[in-house]
Amino acid sequence: MAKRRPPLHPDAPLLLNSHRRPVSRRELIAQGFKAGFGTVLGGSVFSLFANPRKAEAALSADVSAARDACGIAAQGAGKIPFICFDLAGGANIAGSNVLVGKQNGQLDFLTASGYSKQGLPAEMVPNASVGDFINTDLGLAFHSDSQMLRGILEKAVAAAPATNGAVIPARSENDTGNNPHNPMYGINRAGSNGSLLALIGSRAGDSGGNSMAPAMMINPEVRPTKVDNPRDVTGLVDVGDLVGLLSQEDTVSVMESIYRLSNSKLNHVDTGTGAKDAVLKEMMRCGYVKSADLADRFGDPSAINPEADPDIVGPTGVFSDAEFDGDGEFRKTASVMKLVVEGYAGAGTVTMGGYDYHTGDRSTGEQRDLRAGRCIGACLEYAARKGVPLMIYVFSDGSVFSNGMLDMSEEGRGKGVWTGDDQQTASSFFLVYNPAGRPALIGGTAAEQAQHQQIGYMRASGDVETASSPVANNVNLLVEMVILNYMALHNEQGQFPLLFPTHGLGSAAMMDRLTAFQPICNGTISTPVT
Repeated sequence: MAKRRPPLHPDAPLLLNSHRRPVSRRELIAQGFKAGFGTVLGGSVFSLFANPRKAEAALSADVSAARDACGIAAQGAGKIPFICFDLAGGANIAGSNVLVGKQNGQLDFLTASGYSKQGLPAEMVPNASVGDFINTDLGLAFHSDSQMLRGILEKAVAAAPATNGAVIPARSENDTGNNPHNPMYGINRAGSNGSLLALIGSRAGDSGGNSMAPAMMINPEVRPTKVDNPRDVTGLVDVGDLVGLLSQEDTVSVMESIYRLSNSKLNHVDTGTGAKDAVLKEMMRCGYVKSADLADRFGDPSAINPEADPDIVGPTGVFSDAEFDGDGEFRKTASVMKLVVEGYAGAGTVTMGGYDYHTGDRSTGEQRDLRAGRCIGACLEYAARKGVPLMIYVFSDGSVFSNGMLDMSEEGRGKGVWTGDDQQTASSFFLVYNPAGRPALIGGTAAEQAQHQQIGYMRASGDVETASSPVANNVNLLVEMVILNYMALHNEQGQFPLLFPTHGLGSAAMMDRLTAFQPICNGTISTPVT
């Protein structure tokens, strides 16, 4: 009788006989040999959400006016915060986590063999007539024994009743960084920005994540800045030694005086640059104004420190002290969500490694799905505590399948062993939290709403029907669809063809079919839909 192996720790690397030894950074992350570091996608000073913030030493009227003239916004673009989770390696999403059905939506059930391929044995197949194995606590239907759902609900206690979601059956290539999954640049083009950074994520690179960004969307001006832990977050702001010598208020006064003196001198200086003289002087003036503004808003680095936020860590935080100190994925997630939800960054990517989990058991994947769920739920709960909406997008490069063999261990839970990679079972999903109440699906009837909650469908066999939507077999279009849905939450979907004139989503009628929710705000979160 074969000796049963103990389940792998969630941080243990995956040694897979079906794969060659990992050699690239992407392969090392997918198999858990390297962590998916916390990235903050680089940004500008042009956006901060209009939620209550700590009192700051107010700038003097003349410097405040100069700041506005320089385009240094004290408040940001005001768009909905956006965080995506890049589960590197080919995680399971369909079936065992989010239910995916046939043409009529999530509850248009697959065959028993189709669910078996997605890791569900016959006795755990969802059944609408008695409500077995179906959970809609998040609006979106999950399998009730989904460990990802369990993790989300553990953390998102206040957020869950005001959350809804949509699932997108769509193929992507297995175990490759060449999937252009990451929508960050497109979200930025749609208006998302932060007061300190434009975007945040988990890896240094053009996308800020494991998967690439579509090449046509990349904007070098907002390229990712890498942030891996709370120390890196506080290190984003350095206003010099004055703050250590003087109070924040006195530091701001000194910076303002430097601006006034420099501005006065500039009026009597000829830079010798001819027609560019005025432009150069304006850049110099705005540089001094920016220094005063940074001292005003960020003179106390603890204002952006996740460790110092009682809503994040501690007795009242979404993470306990033990969780936060003992798990780098939680510290990474906390760093990203602090910057995004508070408006210091417009959007962010959290890359989590080790999701190439077809290790000959089920327990490894279950534990990793649970931790991913806890990180997703923490973001939703933090948004609820801050009273701002949030959109979370979850994707992976490819997926996995089961051959029907069961893992009867405690962590395996009697589910199908993940046997190998299978891009045919891949899906992505997104969740939207709205402090005003659960986002409403498009459609007047339950049948119509089901078509918007599941965009596309699967065959009865558990495979993606590649003709079910324009995005089902094209990752570039999947990214465009996510951006369209983000814009639709702002009631700005009509601007999508203007911002993305070469898009491939088809006609206005088709784009309506690819949109899940009715708007929750008009342009910015400061003007919610009533």
